[in-house]
Amino acid sequence: MSAERIARIVAAGESETLEFKSTTGTRREAARTVCAMLNQQGGQVMFGVTPDGGVVGQQVGDRTIEEIGDELARIDPPAFPTIERIPVADDRDIVSITVIQGQARPFMYRGRAYRRVGNTTVEMRADEYQRMLFERMHSEQRWENLPASGWSVDDLDANEIRTTVEEAVRRGRLEDPGTRDLRDLLRGLGLFRDGILWRAAVALFGNEERIGSDFPQCLLRVARFKGTDRTEFLDNRQFHGNAFTLLRAAERFLRDSLPIAGRIEEERFERIDEPLFPPLATREALANAFCHRDYSIGGASVGVAIYDDRLEITSSGSLHFGLTPEKLFSPHESLPWNPLIADAFFRRGIIERWGRGTLKMAELTKEAGLPAPEIEDAGGCVTVRFRHELTPNPLRIAVSPGSPVAFQLSEQQQTILGVLDRAEGSLALREVLAKLEPTADKRRVREDLAILKSRGLAVSSGHGRGARWRRI
Repeated sequence: MSAERIARIVAAGESETLEFKSTTGTRREAARTVCAMLNQQGGQVMFGVTPDGGVVGQQVGDRTIEEIGDELARIDPPAFPTIERIPVADDRDIVSITVIQGQARPFMYRGRAYRRVGNTTVEMRADEYQRMLFERMHSEQRWENLPASGWSVDDLDANEIRTTVEEAVRRGRLEDPGTRDLRDLLRGLGLFRDGILWRAAVALFGNEERIGSDFPQCLLRVARFKGTDRTEFLDNRQFHGNAFTLLRAAERFLRDSLPIAGRIEEERFERIDEPLFPPLATREALANAFCHRDYSIGGASVGVAIYDDRLEITSSGSLHFGLTPEKLFSPHESLPWNPLIADAFFRRGIIERWGRGTLKMAELTKEAGLPAPEIEDAGGCVTVRFRHELTPNPLRIAVSPGSPVAFQLSEQQQTILGVLDRAEGSLALREVLAKLEPTADKRRVREDLAILKSRGLAVSSGHGRGARWRRI
């Protein structure tokens, strides 16, 4: 480093990443600052520069450098700063210590952790230290990269695995492995190593019949509420399965349960009907929920709740790595809590890698004439909230939830509605099934009846197998 570069650096003044020390007699204070910089963005400490930026230098011998090194050796875990000696006069040097952000945070010096606040060094709060320590442990050993005890490749959905790889190859996000052997494919995705299947493989591809009992947290809860609070359910269901299956179930629920919004454009006679919330924005929120949620919480889930005035998508856990709801709506680095799961979503083309998901959601809702999404980190979960105006504006008409014209019915839903219309009284599920095609799936018919009820088109009496359905 030249004297000219030193002058340019010093001219900027002290900051969160730069501190001046007049002499190496303050090496203890300097070591605290180095510790703080390791815990944050990294930075530089310069001996031989006065606090006001005077480049004075000092006499530096081999023993001086050894003493600085001895003091820095008291930082734990061990760090290896760059120590540089820069001549500024015939017999005087500046000693510069440079560090980058440490990978093994939190660092401690003489048993205490420090952080930078502006151009000062302060002791780190206990809760911040614990959070940073938890994140360090998570990077080394996470729920997703632990062995899935008792599971084998045969317990996974082979079609989902092959679809993921083929889509990744098609998008140029994975080199064609030249094989479709499941073990080789999982190995290429980083989910199978030395004969051991990781839990991430189960979360992504686990067979639906088994995953609910072994990993109850692989759960999706969906609900449609009447009004703007949780007083009364119109629809309430749960699904167990792997992440891709649950993503499809969530998207199907939104497609079936959200009203259609009408948009009017100048010089067009027809109203343009489209989903109330942009599907790409809601898909981004759902994908983020499955990638960033905390799977280590046994009773946790991803939740989708529809109210008359909003849609909420929740995932268990909290924001980490210093991210806040505010930071998520400005350019930020992508730091997934479950990188193996997120990588599979990326390769399949569901998410992007560069931390643009939340920015994309904001852009899409703005284009649709809706308020920006809200993100809340509270109560042990992260909630993404999409709102719409209860009073429609002239250019965007949100047809009120529950109105028949607000929805598009599937062919089977229309058939079921016709069956109920023609019935002289209420019908049990088995009686509805008897009037449909022999290939009709019982579970899907039950779901369609619940959808018709949530839309105010059908009503039920009784519960379970005793439930009976009639047209409103």
